[in-house]
Amino acid sequence: MNTTKTIQSALISVFSKEGLEPIVRKLHSQDVVLYSTGGTEDFIKNLGIPVTAVEDVTSYPSILGGRVKTLHPKVFGGILNRQDNESDVQQMKEFDIPQIDLVIVDLYPFEKTVASGASESDIIEKIDIGGISLIRAAAKNFKDTVIVASVDEYSLLLDLITDQNGATTLADRKLLATKAFHVSSHYDTSIFNYFNTDETIFKASIADGQILRYGENPHQKGFFFGDFDAMFNKLHGKELSYNNLLDVDAAVTLISEFKTDDPTFAILKHNNACGLATRKTISDAYNVALACDPTSAFGGVLIANTKIDVATATEINKLFCEVVIAPEYDAEAIEILQQKKNRIILIQNEVDLPQKQVRTCLNGLLIQERNRITDNKEDLKTVTTTTATEQEIQDLIFASKVCKNTKSNTIVFAKNGTLISSGTGQTSRVDALLQAIEKAKTFGFDLNGAVMASDAFFPFPDCVAIAKDAGIAAVIQPGGSIKDQLSIDYCNENKLAMVFTGTRHFKH
Repeated sequence: MNTTKTIQSALISVFSKEGLEPIVRKLHSQDVVLYSTGGTEDFIKNLGIPVTAVEDVTSYPSILGGRVKTLHPKVFGGILNRQDNESDVQQMKEFDIPQIDLVIVDLYPFEKTVASGASESDIIEKIDIGGISLIRAAAKNFKDTVIVASVDEYSLLLDLITDQNGATTLADRKLLATKAFHVSSHYDTSIFNYFNTDETIFKASIADGQILRYGENPHQKGFFFGDFDAMFNKLHGKELSYNNLLDVDAAVTLISEFKTDDPTFAILKHNNACGLATRKTISDAYNVALACDPTSAFGGVLIANTKIDVATATEINKLFCEVVIAPEYDAEAIEILQQKKNRIILIQNEVDLPQKQVRTCLNGLLIQERNRITDNKEDLKTVTTTTATEQEIQDLIFASKVCKNTKSNTIVFAKNGTLISSGTGQTSRVDALLQAIEKAKTFGFDLNGAVMASDAFFPFPDCVAIAKDAGIAAVIQPGGSIKDQLSIDYCNENKLAMVFTGTRHFKH
């Protein structure tokens, strides 16, 4: 059976007319009969091309302020009839229903209307009824009917009807139907999420996915679904990989904790900070952050909370790093950083991050609210007789911010606005503490007078005892263990300051 079909009639009814003219002119040159409504009908007439109003086919006017225009058996019969079904063929003749081979229709801009902050009544009016019905009908009947449901497919349609002289194959029609069902399902998801208040129901539709070079490893396929270009302006470098994106996400989340602080620079490797410092200049902050762990910084992701200047760029250029991120750069700083061909340079834009985090788990999904709590001075409850100094309190808050954004179990040491070291992703808190101590020694840091942050409580006093022996002067932790008093007693006996925050910051 020949499944190639030549378009002889078309229904065109679109909200946006951009890019429509060449298609209309091509269809007219191929003697295609055109049907249309309202503004699209006027658009076609103004091109000097004959068009039949849908009202003339249905013998029924547009009613209810345009809410009902195409919802009629003569329209949907023309779209849904099966051309190889004898009963359908007979009924088409009996009820004088015109054949419709091509449907070009788009949808009212619901998402844009919601994003604009419009009133609920305006938003409701942008819920398309006729358009979505036409899309589904034509897509369902792809065996006989061509559907174009988005301006994004105009060029594809124009190429098809030009190259194939108005004909389409079954494969062509099925491809366009697939794209149409994507349009309709995405649209319905947006509407549902606007109305939905039940947090136990989750629907998501992301239209702008991109293929990555590979996933975590070269043998794994990788994809990113999101609007990367809204969040960053990419100035230079190779395409970001799956692992790059994970590190960039961790970097952006971490630096957001220091958004309003003095110049702060962070260096991350495998989602964890290996260097971080706050100073009076971003150049000083970078140099101190690099000194935290210059070994791990190799091949890392770098991020600043303020403009990267020439002095900072000059120092960065001495290091092999994958990605550099900042809200802005001096022009000369960009030129310096671009000297490395593959180095990715990003300008971070002000974009709200999703308030829910989603990850696959078993045969489903885990969803949680983003951890929006950042410990601050007002949260601190001193539980020991020894109180932390003002500088120690600043360092405790600094260490807590890093700890919150480091893989559990974690211990973080900080001193004078500098990340000294951390123990990350360990199976016990003692192991994390010992790892942090060993790392600090490796890079020659003096822990005397430093502070310690823990992402969860201490069930025993062993960690504060080890920390005290290493030189730690003050500790920040959430508290909440039934044996908190054991740690408090040890701190009191050994003149160690400890504060509770009341908030645990696990990060799995």
